[in-house]
Amino acid sequence: MPEQISIFELVSNASLLVQLVMALLLAASITSWMMIFQRWFFLRKTEADLATFDEHFWSGIDLRKLYGQLEGADDLTGIEKIFVSGFKEYLRLSEQGGGDTEIIMQGVQRAMRVAVSREEEQLDRNLPFLATVGSTSPYVGLFGTVWGIMNSFRSLANMTQATLASVAPGISEALVATAMGLFAAIPAVIGYNRFSARVDVLMGRYQTFADELLTLLQRASHARQTRQ
Repeated sequence: MPEQISIFELVSNASLLVQLVMALLLAASITSWMMIFQRWFFLRKTEADLATFDEHFWSGIDLRKLYGQLEGADDLTGIEKIFVSGFKEYLRLSEQGGGDTEIIMQGVQRAMRVAVSREEEQLDRNLPFLATVGSTSPYVGLFGTVWGIMNSFRSLANMTQATLASVAPGISEALVATAMGLFAAIPAVIGYNRFSARVDVLMGRYQTFADELLTLLQRASHARQTRQ
């Protein structure tokens, strides 16, 4: 029985360009897995923090007291930053005196919109890289395969007697590049789609909270002006 060639031998015997393609795909795959785990832990923590704050916020606590607890803290979560930015702007505009409710609410809305945008940037971090790896890795691997097969047929032209055994190693090592491209692309695509869906859910909840807080502050502003 002829001795089978290992994957390591196929890679080590490949041409320099094909080896570079494989190295690039391996680096992309390792980086993608690191980002996948990082995003998974980050989004899991963000979802837990959001649930905790939401329960605390709707427990009936006074908003000024809640703001006092969070103001100046260095480790605010995403939802807490949105609340602090909106309530801080509300206090600033209200304390100026004579502020119209509509003007105050417009300022609060702008402040929270900026905070939500910043949180969206944090949630979307590394996702473009996963999308790029998922969409380009198969083509990079295919390029390595085409180049390897082309070299195999070029060497075949110099042989007096061509057999399958003489070209099979070259074709096999070229196909390894395609396999590595798929190995890098599939997890990246799955991770990107999964995380994008979770980010969309989180952003929807952030927007809902911002609207609810705006409504509460608008009622408080109307009540304040009525008392005056």
